[in-house]
Amino acid sequence: MTTIRKKGVGAVAAAAVLALTLAACGSGGGDDEGTAEGNGDASMTTQPADGVPSSYQGKLPMPEAGKAYNNPQDRENVKDGGTLTLPIEEVTPNWNAFSVDGNTRYMGDFWKLYQASLWDYDPAGNPTPNPDYLSNVEVTSKDPLVVTYDVNPKATWNDGTPIDWTAFEATWKAQSGKSKGYNPTSTTGYDQVKSVEKGKDDKQVVVTFDKPFFPYQFLFINLLHPDSLDAKTYTKGWVNEPHNEWAAGPFIVDSQDETQATFVPNPQWWGETPKLEKIVFKQMEEAASINAFQNGEIDSTGVAAADRLKVARGMDDVQILINYALSTGVFTLNTKAEALQDIAVRKAVTQATDVTKLAEIDFQGLGWEEDPAGSEVMSPLQDGYENNMPADAAYSVENAKATLEGAGYTLNESSGYYEKDGKPVHLKYTFFGDSPTQTAMANAVQAMLKAAGIEVELDNQDSSKFSDTVLGGKYEMLIMAWSSSDPYGYSTSGYQLYGSDSDSNFTYIGSKEIDELMKKPGTIEDIPTAIAAFNEAEKKALEQYGTFPIDFGPEMTAVKKGLANFGWRTSGFQGLAPHPENWGWQK
Repeated sequence: MTTIRKKGVGAVAAAAVLALTLAACGSGGGDDEGTAEGNGDASMTTQPADGVPSSYQGKLPMPEAGKAYNNPQDRENVKDGGTLTLPIEEVTPNWNAFSVDGNTRYMGDFWKLYQASLWDYDPAGNPTPNPDYLSNVEVTSKDPLVVTYDVNPKATWNDGTPIDWTAFEATWKAQSGKSKGYNPTSTTGYDQVKSVEKGKDDKQVVVTFDKPFFPYQFLFINLLHPDSLDAKTYTKGWVNEPHNEWAAGPFIVDSQDETQATFVPNPQWWGETPKLEKIVFKQMEEAASINAFQNGEIDSTGVAAADRLKVARGMDDVQILINYALSTGVFTLNTKAEALQDIAVRKAVTQATDVTKLAEIDFQGLGWEEDPAGSEVMSPLQDGYENNMPADAAYSVENAKATLEGAGYTLNESSGYYEKDGKPVHLKYTFFGDSPTQTAMANAVQAMLKAAGIEVELDNQDSSKFSDTVLGGKYEMLIMAWSSSDPYGYSTSGYQLYGSDSDSNFTYIGSKEIDELMKKPGTIEDIPTAIAAFNEAEKKALEQYGTFPIDFGPEMTAVKKGLANFGWRTSGFQGLAPHPENWGWQK
C-alpha cells in the first residue's frame, strides 16, 4: 500500500522523513567506512553507515542500494532518556491511518510509534514477523490458502485487552470492502479472505482465503482494536483523537493539536523500554524547519534541496544521511475539473510537461542524477521495473499542440491560448508551502504549459492545507508524492492508485478493464510474473492521462551528531518498521 504526502524536501519527521546520526562514543559502526575523515581533502567514495559528517566538503557519495544509513548502535551504546524534536509539515487531523482520511505519510509515521506493527523488514524489503507481536507465522494450507498466526502471549492493547484473533477479525471486516460505512485506503487482499477464526486458543489466528492472495504478508501489517470497529467510529471517531486505549506500541500520544504532537514511553509496553523519554513533532513550514535546525530547536530535518543542504553542511556536528527514496513524485490531474474531463487536454498537459526539467529543479545542487520515472509504484531499484509511460506521452510542445488541434481546439492568436466553443483551456496548479524549490517547479509548469497554449493559474496553499486540499478534491492539477508503506506495491498499490472505485484514486477516472488487470498480480505467487502483470496493468492505466510519474529522488536528512538508530527515511524498507524504542542519543 502507498501513503500520500506532499511533494517536498520532507522536513525531518514529516511523517516519514526523519533521519539520524552517530554520537559521542565513536563511529556509527557497520562495515561502510568512507575514505575521507571530514577535512575535504580526499574524496569520500562510500557513505558510512552513520552518514557524511558536515565537516566533509567534497562531493557527496551515492548510497548503496539495500543498505541502511541510520547510525546503527546496540542498545547498550544508547543513553537512557533525552528528547528528540522533529519538524512535521502537517499533523493530520484524522488519526485512523487505515482510512482514506488518515492515509498520509505523516500519520503513518505516528502509527510506527504508538500502534502495533507486526512485520519487520531488512533494507531490501524482506519481511520477518516482529517478535513483539508474532511468535510464529506459517502457511498451513495451500489449497485453499490458509495462514496461521501465533500472537505473542504478552501482546496487549493499552486498555488491557489481549491482542488476539478478534483484532485480526476486526481488521478484516473493516478493510475488506464487504461491510458498508467504512472508507479503507485499499481493500486489496482483504477482499479475498473467506474467514478469520480462532485457532487452538484465542492467541492463534487462522486466516482462510477464498482465492489465494500474494504476498499474504501485506495483510495485517497493522491491527484494528475490536472496540473501534463501529463504522461511524472508524470514519469520524479518530478526528483529533488518537485513542491511546486502542493502541499497542512502545510510545503513547501525550498531547496533540494542529501545531504539535508529543509522544512518551508507553507504561503498558511489554517490549524493550524506549530509550528516549520524549519525541516531539512540531508543525512548521519547510523554510522554518531548516532555520529551526540551524538554531538547535529541532534535531533533524530533510535537506533534499540545495539551499537546505548548504545550510546543514555549514554547521558543526551534523551528519548527512542519504539513500534512495521509497516514494515517487507524481503529477495528478483532477478529471472533475471541466477542462480536464477531455482526455485530449490531459494528454496535451502530459506532453507539454518536461519532467526532465522538473527533476533538474528538484535535484539542483544535490549531485543526484536519475532517469525520468516510468512508474508510480515500482522503483528502478527493483527487479522487473519498467518505464510504463505511453510512447506518445514524451515531452514535445509541438505534439501537445497537435493533440489539442486534433480534438477541435483552436489557438487564439491574441491571447496565445487554445480554446474551444469560446472557452480557453484554463487550469489551476496548486502547490504547498514556501519552499523555493516548489515555487520554482510551479513557475516552470506554468511556463511549459503556456508554451503549448495552455493557460495556468498558480494557487499557493499553506502546507497545513495539504490533506484537506487533496482528500477533498479541491484542486485541478498538483504534484504530490506516493510513499511506500510496504515492499509489495506491485501487488497491493496498483488498484489503490488506479482502481475506478478506489478512494485513493485522486484522478477520479478508471475502467473495469484496468480494475481487473490491477487485481491480477495479487493472484500470482511467483514475484517476477506478478511484477510483469503489474507492468501490463499500469501501462493501460497511464494511457488514461490522469496522472504521470516525475521522479524518485533521494532521501537526504540532516541530523545532530549522536542520534542513533533513527534513519527511518534513509534505511530503505527497514525504515518502514523502525523500532523507535531503540532511538536515542549515543553515549
